[in-house]
Amino acid sequence: QVQLVESGGGLVQAGDSLTLSCAASGRTFSMGWFRQAPGKEREFVAAMSRGGSTIVYADSAKDRFTISRDNTKNTLYLQMRSLEPEDTGVYYCAESNRMLGLTSLQAYTQWGQGTQVTVSS
Repeated sequence: QVQLVESGGGLVQAGDSLTLSCAASGRTFSMGWFRQAPGKEREFVAAMSRGGSTIVYADSAKDRFTISRDNTKNTLYLQMRSLEPEDTGVYYCAESNRMLGLTSLQAYTQWGQGTQVTVSS
């Protein structure tokens, strides 16, 4: 099992940009980003297959976030721009052995501990 460690979170102002990283301890297949706001369920943000042939975004992320990965470094990224207070939450990366259904939490078998993103208005 690979270990996943997120980093890059922090406190920013509305309109700012932030890039999250997820370092894996080994080779990974499909990867995704999820987030969880206080008092809410964990929700899908973005995902991509290992080779990048499949990339999916939540509607809330589609025009502002970019998911990418560097397989030589076993690292997944999430570039976020034009951040809004509604983007506040703990951001998790996760690995899936699937190519399809990547928007579902149930598709993922390994999870990181999360990194906090707080966007002030």
